[in-house]
Amino acid sequence: MTAAALKIHERLCRAYGCPIAYFHDLDPLDELISSLLSHRTRNRDSGRAFRALKAHYADWGALRDAPVEEVQALIAGVTWPEQKAPRIQAVLRGIGEAAGRLSLDFLEGMPVAEARAWLERLPGVGPKTSAAVLSFSRLRQPALPVDSHHHRVAVRTGLIPPTLAVGPAHAALAAMLPTDWDAQQIYDNHEVMMLHGQRCCFFRAPACDRCVLLDLCPTGRARLAAPSVRAADGVDPALRAVRRAESLGGGSAGS
Repeated sequence: MTAAALKIHERLCRAYGCPIAYFHDLDPLDELISSLLSHRTRNRDSGRAFRALKAHYADWGALRDAPVEEVQALIAGVTWPEQKAPRIQAVLRGIGEAAGRLSLDFLEGMPVAEARAWLERLPGVGPKTSAAVLSFSRLRQPALPVDSHHHRVAVRTGLIPPTLAVGPAHAALAAMLPTDWDAQQIYDNHEVMMLHGQRCCFFRAPACDRCVLLDLCPTGRARLAAPSVRAADGVDPALRAVRRAESLGGGSAGS
């Protein structure tokens, strides 16, 4: 599948313009808190909650030791604040106990696989969050995050089967990319797949007729060949499996 993944990557890079600038430059611990808040939440709502925490507490140690009800009230705009507030505090306690201080800067000296394994031992931290911390933060490590948009494009283009949930899709999709790619190239791959899912390969009514991947996408070709085949709810029957796989990969236990 490496050849197909590279062809898709190159096509999307031409469409969306690689290299793509990193969207922020957070400290890795800040990135971890931001990522935990963002799960199943709109960016503007998770961003507002993150800023509220930063404004209210002098440091993350103060948040760790605060009444959980206070933290929950500050992040009320995110999904499941009643779960995320105690989880964030548990994560901060876990980091302090394991690392001796509230910092993730030490991850910079670790191999990516080792750093991800360390992060994923924290409560509620799965492959998407561990990759986000390493890739999106100022650590700038070559770790591939996979969100629901990225996953949907990968399924529809046949890179992975629809039964493969988002969590295990991280390893499968990362294995298709060249081992000598640097952090920017890995980040670009995630970004172009995500952007394509957001701007063209929608969950409902994907715009296959204007898709730059149409000749590489079996789902798109099948849709255009039989456009009248739809489920009663407007979703292609074959794509229900995508939603099932996305839901399996993003439960509140870890992302």
